[in-house]
Amino acid sequence: MQDGVPGPLRADDPQEISGYLLRGRVGEGGMGTVYLSHTRGGQAVALKLIRREFGDDPEFRLRFEQEVQAARRVQGYHLVPVVDHDTSGQQPWLASVFVPGMALQSALEAYGPLPLPTVFRLIGCTAQALAAIHAAGVVHRDLKPGNILLGATGPYVIDFGIARAADATQLTRSGGLVGTPQFMSPEHALGEQVGPPTDVFSLGLIAALAATGRHPYGTGGAMTVAAQIANTEHRPPRLDGYPQELRPLLERCLAADPGARFMPTELAALCEQSAGRPLRESDGWLPEPLAAEIARREQASHRPPQPANPATVPTYPPGTGPSGAGTTVPADPVPPGAQAGYAATLPTSDRPTMPRPPAYIPTPPPPAPGPAPATAPASKSRGPVRIAAAAGAALLLVAGTWVVATRGNDKGGDASHADSSRSNRPSSPQPDPKSSNSASPGSSAQQSSYKAIFQDRPFALRAPAEPNVIGVDLDEPRVAGPDEFTDGDDELQLSEVSGGSWEFRTPMGKSTGPAPEQCLQGSQSDVLPSEIREKELQRGQTLPVGTRLCTVTSDGNLAMLKITKVEKRATNDLPDYFTELTLWQQ
Repeated sequence: MQDGVPGPLRADDPQEISGYLLRGRVGEGGMGTVYLSHTRGGQAVALKLIRREFGDDPEFRLRFEQEVQAARRVQGYHLVPVVDHDTSGQQPWLASVFVPGMALQSALEAYGPLPLPTVFRLIGCTAQALAAIHAAGVVHRDLKPGNILLGATGPYVIDFGIARAADATQLTRSGGLVGTPQFMSPEHALGEQVGPPTDVFSLGLIAALAATGRHPYGTGGAMTVAAQIANTEHRPPRLDGYPQELRPLLERCLAADPGARFMPTELAALCEQSAGRPLRESDGWLPEPLAAEIARREQASHRPPQPANPATVPTYPPGTGPSGAGTTVPADPVPPGAQAGYAATLPTSDRPTMPRPPAYIPTPPPPAPGPAPATAPASKSRGPVRIAAAAGAALLLVAGTWVVATRGNDKGGDASHADSSRSNRPSSPQPDPKSSNSASPGSSAQQSSYKAIFQDRPFALRAPAEPNVIGVDLDEPRVAGPDEFTDGDDELQLSEVSGGSWEFRTPMGKSTGPAPEQCLQGSQSDVLPSEIREKELQRGQTLPVGTRLCTVTSDGNLAMLKITKVEKRATNDLPDYFTELTLWQQ
C-alpha cells in the first residue's frame, strides 16, 4: 500500500483468484494478503488470500468456513460485509466490500486524539455494529483501532469473527489465545470463555485511547498491559485523568464483571445523547484535516493501479473459469445512485447479497500510450507509532492476530512466499568504473561513492515467542508488530511456524569485509538460499558470529548486518541473533 492507496501487484502476486481479476495490492497482515478487485457490476471488493500455513491445516479450513458463514449472516449499519469466500482451493480466500477509509490506528498516529463529539459518534456507531454482530451469534474477539475504519459516512467495523478461526489450528496449539493483548477483556486475558461483553470492554479501551491518546492500563509492553487488564478486578484502571464527560462510559465499559458492562444498544444511546445529534447524521463528523485525507483516499481508490503486465492475465470462456463451470451471475444489484464501496451503509432490508462474479472475465485493454513509468523505487511512507497497540494501517480484513503468550515488546509482521518477488526489487547499485570516487573492494567507506546513513547500530533479530511470522525492515530500521499491516517491503522474515526459518525477501549474501564495495560484491556473488531452516540456524554453522550479511534493500540502499551474538532460547525453535547494522546510500 502506498500512502493509503492500493499499490500495483508484485511479480509474485497472483493475477486472478477464482474469477476475481486483481487490480492492486492493498497490503499484508497476520493472516494473509489483501488485494483490490471488482465484481462484474463494478463493486469494489477487498479479496483476502489466506496465508498458506493456515490453509494447509484442515482444522483451520473447517473453522474458517464456519466463521465466514456466520460473518455473512451479520447485517447492519457500520459494518463491512463479507460477500464471498472459498475454502476448497489451495489457499482459502474471502472477499468483502472495499471501503476507502483510514484505520483508526493510523488516524491517531497521524492526527492525534479526536475531539469528544467525534469520539462519542465513533463509539456509538461502533456499538451499533457490535449489536448487529452479537445478534447474529458472533463475537468479534479482536476489536482494536486497526479493525475500525473511518469513512466519510462514519466508522466501519471489520474482521468480525474471522480471527477466531485460527484458534483451532496448529499455529496456536501451544496454549495461546488469539487476540491483541492491549485490547483484550479481563476474561479473555485470563483464558476464560468470552462473550459479547468482551467486545464492549475492548470498545471502552478504544474510547479512552481515541479521546486522549492514552491507554487506561499504561504504555508498557503488550504482556505487561495484558497482565494489568487480567488483574482489573483487584486493581481497576485510574480514570481521573480522562474527560469528565467520558468517565461514565469508561467506568461501565471497563467493569471487571462482564454483567456490569453496557449492552451495545445502551452504549449507543448514551453516545448519541452525549454527541447531541443522531448517530446516523454523518455530515462533519470528522475533524477537517482527517476528513480531507479520507476524501483524498476515496478519490484515489477510483483509480486503482493496472496489473503490471495485463497480457499475462488469464481469460476463460464462459463456464470454464476457476470459479466453477456453468456459473451464471447477474450484475450487482446496487440501487441507482448508490456509492460503490459503501453498501454496508444501506439499511438491512435494502442491502442485497453480492454474488460471485462470472467465470469469464475479459482481458482489459492495454493502457493508453504514454511516457514510460520511472523505474526508481518509491520511498516508503513511514510514521512514528505513538500508541501502545501497533495494530497497523489495515484497510480491510487484515486479521492481525497476537498469541497471548507473545513476548511483550517484540514486534513482528507478516510474511509471504517471495522467492519470485526479487524480480521487482530495485536493481543493485553498481559502482561507476569511470568515476574517480569509485573504490575497489577493501577500501574504506569514506573513500568510496557510498555515504553511510548510520553505522554499527545495535539491532536484535529476536525470534517470535509463539507461532508467528515477523518482518524486518532494514531501511528504517524496525521490526513490524505481529498484527501490524505491512506493504511487503521487508528484507527479512523470521518465522516460528512449522519448525521455524529465516526467509530473505531480497537477495542476501556474505561480505568478506566491512567496506560497502565488499558488501555489494557479497550480496551479488556469495548469495545465500532464499530460506534457511531452524536446524541450520541452531547449529550456528551457516551464520556464525562474525558473519557479515549484505543486501540491497527495497529502497535501493545497501545494508550490512554483522552478527555479534547468537542466543538459543528453550521455548523457541529459532535462536535470537544480535547484530550491528550499517546502511549506506550511493
